[in-house]
Amino acid sequence: MTSRRSALTVLTAAAGILVTLTLSACGGSLKAAETLDPDKLTIYSAQHENLTEAWARAFSDKTGVEVQIRYGSDSAMGAQLVQEGATSPADVFLTENSPAMTTVQNAGLLATLDPATIAQVRPGYAPSTKAWVGIAARSTVLVYNPSVISESQLPRSILDLADPKWSGRWGAAASGADFQAIVSAVLATRGEDTTRTWLAGLKSGAKIYQNNIAVMKAVNSGQVPVGIMYHYYWYRDQAQSKAGSEHTRLHYFRGQDPGAFVSLSGGGVLKSSKRAAQAGRFLAFVTSREGQELLAGSDAKEYAVGVGVRSDPALEPLESLQAPDIDPFTLNGPRVIELMTEAGVL
Repeated sequence: MTSRRSALTVLTAAAGILVTLTLSACGGSLKAAETLDPDKLTIYSAQHENLTEAWARAFSDKTGVEVQIRYGSDSAMGAQLVQEGATSPADVFLTENSPAMTTVQNAGLLATLDPATIAQVRPGYAPSTKAWVGIAARSTVLVYNPSVISESQLPRSILDLADPKWSGRWGAAASGADFQAIVSAVLATRGEDTTRTWLAGLKSGAKIYQNNIAVMKAVNSGQVPVGIMYHYYWYRDQAQSKAGSEHTRLHYFRGQDPGAFVSLSGGGVLKSSKRAAQAGRFLAFVTSREGQELLAGSDAKEYAVGVGVRSDPALEPLESLQAPDIDPFTLNGPRVIELMTEAGVL
């Protein structure tokens, strides 16, 4: 029971960190708002703010539907929705990673989506339950500093990092939802015993950083030779100043390794929504060619998942990543938090 209470404490604490923004129907500027307007379509979003706002603005311009957005982390948003239950003002939920969406689905809070919306994304980029849909994807990568370590010396699997020889030589942002989703892939593909062993190696051997950007910068400066993160942090920095990634490269594990995990961002409609039709239209827009091309052309550097839509050409092709075959519905976020808490990582 102790671990369950600890996990619940993590979720509850995270739920207190929320920011609310209001978006005008005509794509005007964003402004702070203390309360939600009951006359507007309400999106709870853990996705990148710039991307969410671009989607909402384009949708509003196209349909005339007024939209407002409440932001938070995956765990915060998921916990908030479960806490609010049927009284939630949310109409749409957007995540960065799928475990938070599964938490909300398991609480019985998601409505069934229009099959036509799900059909707009590639096979495998929606859960078997069809209760929500993929809206974007990001790949797990190993970022490394070639002046410190050669490519031939890199681990063959993400699981190799639990070996004592890697102690003090790799970095991770263990407390973040991104890394927890990666742990969920280890759990789904290798089971609890292997996950516990890997987390023990993380606890004893990894250097823990505040976030993925800090991991990348630590590798860039030579503090550690390698680090685990998602791909888009590197590509975004490369497209800008390269200040945090100039001395680094990316390594993809491939071969269905847990380290080749592709995390799916999700979108769902709340069963309690009083604007279910508008909420469904919003997700249909996000997953449409227009919505996915907007993603591909943005600075988010995430993968587009829409049928026939090409991602940013700078990215490693999604089909070449050889990710493990995982039903995103099976990723067990709450159990991951329990295991990480038991290991002393959280």
